[in-house]
Amino acid sequence: MRTDKMKTIPKAEQIYWLLRQAIVHLEMQPGAIISEKDLCAEFGVSRTPVREALQRLADEGLVDVFPHSGTYVSRISFTVAEEGFVIRRALEIESVRKAVANVTDRDVAQLKSIISQMQAILDSNQLEKYLDCDDAFHSAIATISGYPRIWKFITLAKVHLDRMRQLSAPVPGHLAVVTEQHDTIVRALASRNADQAELAMRIHLDSSFAVMAKMHEDQGALFDGKEGP
Repeated sequence: MRTDKMKTIPKAEQIYWLLRQAIVHLEMQPGAIISEKDLCAEFGVSRTPVREALQRLADEGLVDVFPHSGTYVSRISFTVAEEGFVIRRALEIESVRKAVANVTDRDVAQLKSIISQMQAILDSNQLEKYLDCDDAFHSAIATISGYPRIWKFITLAKVHLDRMRQLSAPVPGHLAVVTEQHDTIVRALASRNADQAELAMRIHLDSSFAVMAKMHEDQGALFDGKEGP
């Protein structure tokens, strides 16, 4: 989990972000035990920064701390993920409508470039890079809307949704559909049609969540309310 790029960042902050990424990307599986002792050894620190990082993760619902029992990667909360989806949906629909009023030909070219990258990455089956580009696409629309902080709020709200996205990404054909839907959104923006842009965004978000929700049925042991520690 270590990286030289974070040497100047305080240890507690480093540990927090590296663990957060590992949890969201499911490199640390829901329900897995977390050893403070092992983390101290891995990062070469005392227990204090490790505990600070774990407390932040607990505040986000990514870690469960049970006194006298242990610390575990939290199982995915479908309820919290669904709440994040509702927040994201409302903000992104507003964002894309605002973007129609501001979008330039240069913006359209930028979005098309991201889609081209997504297609190339999809062809080479690099799922993590694809998901990064997916975030970049939606972030760019928020920037075009004139309200770039919208994406920051969405990012905070969708943390459990992102864990579900890791499960849904490998579903055959799913990301190809996502790429096509992104193209439909861009075409609506290019035509400066707010209603079409909103419809395209609604269809995109709703269909993506439907695929994610299926993961709740198919891989229930990773979610709240199932067997585990």
